[in-house]
Amino acid sequence: MKTKSLCPECLEVIDAEVYENEGKIKIKKKCEKHGEFNDIYWSDAALYHKFAKWQYEGKAGITLTKTDKGCPFDCGLCPEHKSSTALALIDLTNRCNMRCPTCFANAAAAGYLYEPTMEQLREMMIMLRSETPPCPAVQFAGGEPTIREGFVDIVKMARELGFVHIQVATNGIALAKSEEFCRQLKEAGLHTVYLQFDGVTEGPYKKLRGIPALKTKLKAIENCRRGGLKSVVLVPTLMRGVNDHQIGDMVRFAAENLDIVKGVNVQPIAFEGRINESERKKGRITIPDFIHLLEEQTDGEIPKESFYPVPFVLPVSHFVEMWKKTPQLEFSVHPHCGAATYVFVENGRFKPITEFIDVEGFMEFLLESAEEINKSRIWKIKTIAGLISALRKFIDKDKAPKGIDSSTLLATILGIGNREALAEFHRKTLFIGAMHFMDAYNFDLERVKRCGIHYATPDHRIIPFCSYNAIHRLSVEKAFSVPFHKPQPEK
Repeated sequence: MKTKSLCPECLEVIDAEVYENEGKIKIKKKCEKHGEFNDIYWSDAALYHKFAKWQYEGKAGITLTKTDKGCPFDCGLCPEHKSSTALALIDLTNRCNMRCPTCFANAAAAGYLYEPTMEQLREMMIMLRSETPPCPAVQFAGGEPTIREGFVDIVKMARELGFVHIQVATNGIALAKSEEFCRQLKEAGLHTVYLQFDGVTEGPYKKLRGIPALKTKLKAIENCRRGGLKSVVLVPTLMRGVNDHQIGDMVRFAAENLDIVKGVNVQPIAFEGRINESERKKGRITIPDFIHLLEEQTDGEIPKESFYPVPFVLPVSHFVEMWKKTPQLEFSVHPHCGAATYVFVENGRFKPITEFIDVEGFMEFLLESAEEINKSRIWKIKTIAGLISALRKFIDKDKAPKGIDSSTLLATILGIGNREALAEFHRKTLFIGAMHFMDAYNFDLERVKRCGIHYATPDHRIIPFCSYNAIHRLSVEKAFSVPFHKPQPEK
């Protein structure tokens, strides 16, 4: 497949080819100035083709810039973009209380301080909420967002502006220091702590973070539990040879703390900046690698067949949109950006939702039903009366977890059931996902055009995650920064 990519040296757009070789999907490209580059795109060709079946054409929720220089330099969002914002990121600061070797956002290293004002933050959030449909979720990031002055007030602002889901991406140090801080964040409206969590021993932290940090992570989780923050997602930065052997153990740790840990969302490492080829190939790990390792390390309890790409659930949006007659968020992101599943934890065993629900048949049913609802009001009335009965044919009751009425659950997910059933689902399930953000070596403009995770910036732009970190971060931060003065040691 022909596509466009970036030269990792000069960041110019160049032709590229995504192709299959020896059971893997690779990407190759050539820059006239800097030569040829070759990298792994997906390590399992069969899984690549399976995921490719669920590619949908979507549309951006707002257009703020014109097409001029071409993708990815016109971000954003420009008319070429094909997905609205599913999750918005706002960097509150580039200051941090750690010095991770893997970090791409650090005031001390950059030499300048980037901290949007409260008014700028408000304008950025209003811009996101003006999309169609309005951006539902915001994640505060950095740097380390919890050290930003007025962070609790920023969370309150997001709640007041109507964000359905508010989360923070954090190393957990501030949370580990204060149970009261966790309580304040809960009261302000924070929903989820997106916690940097690289393993269940100190080894991965020493390599990826430069310090032993496991005790801090465990203390942060405990303080969240005591402070009332009941949703923590563990976020491992996955690197081959560093923590890929602990994937199963991290998922088991999450299951043992299911009262508060609601998910594990792995991020295979992206190589920002220049890196020699041998080191890059040694550390490179892709989504299929993660899926295979998880299957091995859970003794087959979470098989690769459990996972589907993000746009797989788009029929849910179509059905609900026809049902409610209001625009719904479409997960029309590129099918090779991420993978996910839900697993129930029962008697210490993992039971993926795909083990007892025909998820593919369910999605086909929703697409057909959406079309029928759009044609006929009478069909909708019939559906209200018989939908739950219709859903039962997709469920194997003998394999379903005890205490879960699966047909009621499916109706609830569609927004036409009771909230308690949905709450029960979240109490008993663990989300497991992987999102592989691109670097300049494996960059694919087709993925950028379908990105649903966007940065909001003070110059009133909404920029896809990967193009922001590869191209736009430096210019945005420098335009809205001041010189950074390092704290002086006390005398």
